[in-house]
Amino acid sequence: MGISQYIKEIGRGKDGARPLTRAQATDLMGQVLDGTVTDLEIGGFCLAMRIKGETPEEMAGFLDALHQRLNHLPASESPTVVLPSYNGARKLPVLTPLLALLLAREGVPVLVHGTPTESSRVFASEVLLALDVPAQTAIKKIANGEVAFAPTELLLPALKRLLDVRRAVGLRNPAHSLVKIMTPCLGKSLVVSSYTHPEYAVSMAQTFELTGANALLLRGTEGEVVADARRMPQMDAFIGGQRSLLQETQAGTLASIPDFPKTVDAAATADYIRAVLAGDVPVPPSIARQVEHILQLLPQITSRP
Repeated sequence: MGISQYIKEIGRGKDGARPLTRAQATDLMGQVLDGTVTDLEIGGFCLAMRIKGETPEEMAGFLDALHQRLNHLPASESPTVVLPSYNGARKLPVLTPLLALLLAREGVPVLVHGTPTESSRVFASEVLLALDVPAQTAIKKIANGEVAFAPTELLLPALKRLLDVRRAVGLRNPAHSLVKIMTPCLGKSLVVSSYTHPEYAVSMAQTFELTGANALLLRGTEGEVVADARRMPQMDAFIGGQRSLLQETQAGTLASIPDFPKTVDAAATADYIRAVLAGDVPVPPSIARQVEHILQLLPQITSRP
């Protein structure tokens, strides 16, 4: 059928564009993911949405289409903590693997998923490989106390292709938000999500509320879902879509700043993480607090029908 009728609605500029209904957004994204539209239409869709911005209804519809097509991981014995990792390290070491391993040490099944989105950053997948956690090559159940890394293309190749449009046009598209809020696991799970700009905090929170999600939302480190080790960010919980404030922002930097490695490459970051796990270096306070909050949320998810 094509998506030209949708592009006409969303492509009228920031002030003239009309939002799509949830059902329309589901149909549009479904066609994009199924590969039934042309590259020109995909480019038009991505640019139009970048200018207009996504509404919570549209994001919910996009999620509906995505969840219908994902290669979901089987349910684990306990609620799975899902850590999207798509931004990587630019100035600070990417410590999403540290968050994952701290949670796994508490007996939690942890899924990290992601793909490199830029050529100039160090990504969690590289650090995990240096920590002897290779990428999965097949969909499988995650055991309690295990960290698994699933490349985006394993979960859905079409989603990886949509993310890669950024390399051609130089701008993000709805896929870059979807990967941070999607639920790739069957059974119960908690999605840890982050934002880089305040407007995304509002739209992501509204989408979690609308879709009845189980999630933890915070401003992470350079777009990663791990708390910035230098400061205490606000953290909000969503259980069945019901929002609650877990952690207030603490102004300024923390009293104790971690002695980070001198470089952000995978080997140096992995060495730092090993030192933290061994107790030779303290866990950064903001990350320790994030782990505490996640562990407190998991029983609430378990008790829900």
